[in-house]
Amino acid sequence: MTLCVKNLTKKYGDKVVVDNLSFQIDKPGVYALLGTNGAGKTTTLRIILGMLAKNEGEVQWKGQPLDPLKTNVGYLAEERGLYPKYTLLDQLLYFAKLRNVPKKTALSRIEYWSERLSVSEYVFPPKVKGKKAPKPYRAEQLSKGNQQKIQLMSTLISDPELIILDEPLSGLDPVNTDLFKSIIREEISKNKYLIMSSHQMPTIEEFCSDITILNHGQAVLQGNLNEIKKGYGRVNLFVKSDVDISSYIAAFELDIVNKTPSEYHLRVQNEDHAMQFLTKLIEDKIPVIKFELREPSLHEIFIEKVGDTNEKE
Repeated sequence: MTLCVKNLTKKYGDKVVVDNLSFQIDKPGVYALLGTNGAGKTTTLRIILGMLAKNEGEVQWKGQPLDPLKTNVGYLAEERGLYPKYTLLDQLLYFAKLRNVPKKTALSRIEYWSERLSVSEYVFPPKVKGKKAPKPYRAEQLSKGNQQKIQLMSTLISDPELIILDEPLSGLDPVNTDLFKSIIREEISKNKYLIMSSHQMPTIEEFCSDITILNHGQAVLQGNLNEIKKGYGRVNLFVKSDVDISSYIAAFELDIVNKTPSEYHLRVQNEDHAMQFLTKLIEDKIPVIKFELREPSLHEIFIEKVGDTNEKE
């Protein structure tokens, strides 16, 4: 195993924020840490990074206690942390120096990521012949989306082998969301280890093979996402027809999860139950436009496991 979190516990007085949490990452890729606000996700990430002290447990990287000063790790925090009054280039060079990246290497990487993230005009303001040199941009002059790009640059500037992303797509427009996703794929292709915390379940399903779902600091579900889904079975049925099929649904005692003007989302007992329903529709010559049987989505599994929790972390 490469990253091993074992029996991690964090308390604030009598309140247990992280409760005997264990998980491990054995291979490169993206591991998801999920939970509602207040579940303990960010606290766990900060303990892994050494930003918070733990009460119990251990965090190991390649068989040794993880030391953020010795491990090449990048962290994109949910609360963005740029210095508003300082120039972008100075900040990026400063962050690089903190990670012991030589200045020449840092400049080369800053140029690459500036181009990749379409922020070159802010990091390296172009000079216009016959005019005064443009003033360097400060963080406070950028939109939130562009500030997030600079923050991502600071995360990746040391070319980290372990990357921790806390809500990396929060607040991004669709174009920049796709851009960030392409960069995550790029890092995965380099055999990096990533931990991602996100409320965007489709994104987790897109990138993550293994997950931990937290509720009140405890792991309520862990494992390979595909295997977890298989364990539930294909019990979600989506049916669309040109005619009213409500009497058939009642006759087969199918649970209606949701009904829209165009289709039903039903819950079946098993695949045989669904096939019997379909057979009856066909026998009665009911036009079936859509008949889709699938496993539950991560969103549905998440809701089942944690319910409606509104505490703030």
